[in-house]
Amino acid sequence: MTARPILDFHMRLAPRVGARARLLSTLDECGLDRAVVCAGGTIDLDRLSCQLIEGGHVETDPDNDAVLAACGGTDGRLVPFYFANPHRACDVYRDRAAGFRGLEISPAVHGIDLLDQSVTALVGVAESFGHSVYVVCLARQGAGVADLVTLARRFPAVNFVLGHSGIGNIDFYALALIADEPNILLETSGGYTCVAEAALRRLGADRVVFGSEYPLQHPAVELAKFQAIGTTPDQWRLVAWDNAHRLLGEEKP
Repeated sequence: MTARPILDFHMRLAPRVGARARLLSTLDECGLDRAVVCAGGTIDLDRLSCQLIEGGHVETDPDNDAVLAACGGTDGRLVPFYFANPHRACDVYRDRAAGFRGLEISPAVHGIDLLDQSVTALVGVAESFGHSVYVVCLARQGAGVADLVTLARRFPAVNFVLGHSGIGNIDFYALALIADEPNILLETSGGYTCVAEAALRRLGADRVVFGSEYPLQHPAVELAKFQAIGTTPDQWRLVAWDNAHRLLGEEKP
């Protein structure tokens, strides 16, 4: 069941000329009403692929200025998230947080553990601005889903979103780890249909959010996943719309 309205909770702005126009065109093509947008292109994909397996990091600053500019003038259709670089002082985020609607932290890119002081300082800033925190976890000590659980317990007033269905395509273990953590939701891009189906059953539809990871994954693929598992209209309304607006601190339209 993939009827509208739909908010894609995880799209990226590619660092290319015309990226904003292509993103908006993709929303129209796929029947997406709104999208949360983070900076893309912070790391070369070949290097990212290597880092996921071998470790390592970059200290590159995501282009948050481009995201803010792209989201401007869209009447809220594009919602800017701040992609933090934990190698920088958290004041960099604090000084700009009012212009954004949430925070992303990615050990996959920047390589800093989720319980490092630099990350907890960023989350503290997010808490003060009412931002939810999107996190990409890894199968690595310090950056795993268990570490996210520890972080979430330190900040019970912050809503966290575990990106990409956990780690890999079939992370049932992630569902078990976050099951008793009400302030952690699951964003479903990348995972198998069996994980999305299990998430609806084990976590409940009120803790699952739709996302695509565009442009690395076409939204039509992720929409088909929910169509294939027979998501009910009531479940889909939560996954595709209501939960995202709760994370954004907005009343449901």
